[in-house]
Order: sequence, then C-alpha cells, then structure tokens
Amino acid sequence: MNPALVTGLVLAGGEGRRMGGLDKGLQDFAGQPLALHALRRLAPQVGRTAVSANRHLDAYAAFGVPVLPDDEPCLLPPFPGPLGGFLAGLQACETPWLVTVPCDTPRFPSDLVARLAQAVEASDGEVAVAATRDGDSLRLQPAFCLMRTGVKDSLRQYLQSGERRISRWIAQQRGVEVVFDTPDDFANANTLDDLDQLRPHRRP
Repeated sequence: MNPALVTGLVLAGGEGRRMGGLDKGLQDFAGQPLALHALRRLAPQVGRTAVSANRHLDAYAAFGVPVLPDDEPCLLPPFPGPLGGFLAGLQACETPWLVTVPCDTPRFPSDLVARLAQAVEASDGEVAVAATRDGDSLRLQPAFCLMRTGVKDSLRQYLQSGERRISRWIAQQRGVEVVFDTPDDFANANTLDDLDQLRPHRRP
C-alpha cells in the first residue's frame, strides 16, 4: 500500500485520570511532548498526519498538523474514549485509509503501518489491528488500528448505541490481527511512573 493513501492519527483525547488529570499527550518524553514524539514516529509511515484531542487545542495545533476534537453531538458524555478519536479521524480523512496510534506508546514499531497494510490487503479486509504475544495467547493492541474510511457509518452507529469498547467494534468488522513479536514496543504510559520507566535514561 502506498503510504500516501494513509492518514495517520495520534490519539490524545483522554482524560488522563491515572495521571491526576494531566493532559497525557503534553507530558515530556525525551525533550518533547509525548504526542509529538508519537507524531514524528508515525509521520514517515503515512502520507499525512493529524492529532485527536479534546483540550489544550492550541498546544497541539503548534505541532503543525490538523487537530480534531471528537465533539460530534452524538458523542456524549465528553471524552468518549479512543473510538471518539477514530470517528473524528474518519470524518476528516481525505485518504482511503486511516491508521491510529495512542499518544502514550512512544516506541511503537517503525514498520507498524506497512505490516498492517500488507495484512489487510492480503485478506481484503476493512480493518487491521496489532496484537502481541502474552504467553500462549494473543493480546490485542486495539488502538493501533488501520481501517478503511468506509467503516465510518458502522462506527458512528456503534457509538450512538452507547458502546465504547474498541475490541468489540473491531470484531464486528471484516478484520485481521497482525502479530508483533516485540511486546515491549507497545509499552505505554498510563501513569507518571510508567512514563518515567519509558524515558530513554531508564532503559538498559
């Protein structure tokens, strides 16, 4: 798949509850905001980029890419979760494909989009989602999702029904799971302690 056919969206619209209400995407990682780090890691893999956010929109706009709040009236209460970002991205997307990554996973694979794209094309699917091995089972990483823009109506209906779980919506689509053998690449920062552990000075 030509990267020009894919828009990359960094999901930074969470409430940051486990960070004491801090805006997770604006926390420092290696001298730059966490969401900006994710954006720069994603940019070489796609044709264009954007950020989904619900607050501090000016700070995110300073990254130099479109900022998409998930403020569609059907998405109530506020902070509808990652799927709200998915829908905001799909509604603004001008390419046939959208890929999402969370802002709090700074070491996601540099070949993430290429591998998701290869799998979804091979399966003639609508959605490809990353997964990692957890012992003998697979663990979905559902915020790392490549999707055709044609799934927009399905997602809107799902959200309007009151559902919020990403994995349940993905299961309703024609999808494929793509297994990555490096689970540490998907380590994320739910708390400030997690973020400190991910910072380069803490790595072996």
